[in-house]
Amino acid sequence: MTQNPANNDDDTPKDPLSEMLANLMGGKGMEGFDPAALAKAAGLPEDPNALAAIFSQVQSMMNSSSDGAVNWDLAHDHARQAAAGGDPSVTPAQSREVDEALRLAELWLDPVTDLPSTGIIGKAWSRAEWVEETLGTWKRLTEPVANSIAFALSSTMGEQMPEEMKSMMGGASSMLANMGGALFGMQLGAAVGALAKEVVGSTDIGVPLADLQMALLPANVAAFGEGLDLPEQEVRLFLALREAAHARLFVQVPWLRGHLLGAIESYARGIHIDMSRIEGLARDLDPSNPEALQAALSEGVFMPARTPEQDAALEKLETALALVEGWVDELTFEAARNLPSAGALRETIRRRRATGGPAEHAFGALVGLDLRPRRLREAAALWASLKDARGIAGRDAIWKHPDLLPTAEDLDDPAGFAARRSLLEASASEVDAALERLLAGGFDAKDDGGSDADSADDGGDAGSADGGGDAPKA
Repeated sequence: MTQNPANNDDDTPKDPLSEMLANLMGGKGMEGFDPAALAKAAGLPEDPNALAAIFSQVQSMMNSSSDGAVNWDLAHDHARQAAAGGDPSVTPAQSREVDEALRLAELWLDPVTDLPSTGIIGKAWSRAEWVEETLGTWKRLTEPVANSIAFALSSTMGEQMPEEMKSMMGGASSMLANMGGALFGMQLGAAVGALAKEVVGSTDIGVPLADLQMALLPANVAAFGEGLDLPEQEVRLFLALREAAHARLFVQVPWLRGHLLGAIESYARGIHIDMSRIEGLARDLDPSNPEALQAALSEGVFMPARTPEQDAALEKLETALALVEGWVDELTFEAARNLPSAGALRETIRRRRATGGPAEHAFGALVGLDLRPRRLREAAALWASLKDARGIAGRDAIWKHPDLLPTAEDLDDPAGFAARRSLLEASASEVDAALERLLAGGFDAKDDGGSDADSADDGGDAGSADGGGDAPKA
């Protein structure tokens, strides 16, 4: 792009990139172009120095090839910047308080679960540290949708470009292929950065975002307790119990993390992007209203209605999330019975998880998926009934294999699940016993005995018929 086209009709050379942007912006060109407005539309900070750094990264990204459809480096940087506002470093005193709360939580959990302690050392994270520790999992969860949106945006922008502009772009067409990835990366980073201001731990949304980690965010724990009129120490300990219970479950049930993340990935891969909406956005893009693109991405307007297959996949995923959250809810309340505020904190958490915060809604709209356990109360009731019927060990044994997990239908009748499971296990035991007899040759012996008995019966009948049969010997 160092040479200018020879067909300029005046003495002023024209940059093909400027002409392309002029066409994409309704022929108005770059005059009156307000970088601050574009930054606002993308959710970027208004600080001029931060803007300069980000636009420098975007320019570098557009002028070079990318390893994938989405610029994850841009997503990372934007997430860090979105989380940075009001994010003080963790103090030694806060680290000590979090460590003590998580250690005490482990001790309180021991009597109420059959799953052993993890031995993981708890940590206190800032919001920026939460971003660093969890962004890899966010990438795994969102990559299928991110790739689809990035490809659709870049393809549509290329199709909307006039033919003469396509020829002028030449080898620079790779820039278009990265523009969609840049837009999605910035939006994803903004969503993750906003979530960093809401979550209180590493498993706050019911999914282990940081493998084999146990942490609390002191700044967000303090924000959570504001307005509750409860002792800060009790709030921190209750949240530590939830974090420790999540960690114990995911560590001691090693298949569970992959089961959940795999279900989310499968659901995400089934999402199809609504190309007609993207085409309409590219056609109607108005430079005087740069917020339109941000609204389109953040409100999920590209996501079409779900298919029946997607509905079924979502039901399975929501059931699994509800079972995890219900088990944690039940154990946390059992372990926290000595806290006067346990009941109030439990209800606050339940409502918070059921409704979700603004950042969680924004993230769900962006990737077409809400990670909320809609049936948390039913799941908690199911685990409570299982404990009453089978004890702590019997309840926790359900986590031994994914095939043992309750279904959505079981959540409809939590109290009856224990009885249904007992009947199923009894039936399975009969099958196992029959199989053992078959392998040991027991059925052959029974059949032979049965044949002899039948022969004896036949002989006895014959003897009785002619009246001369011998009496059976003792």
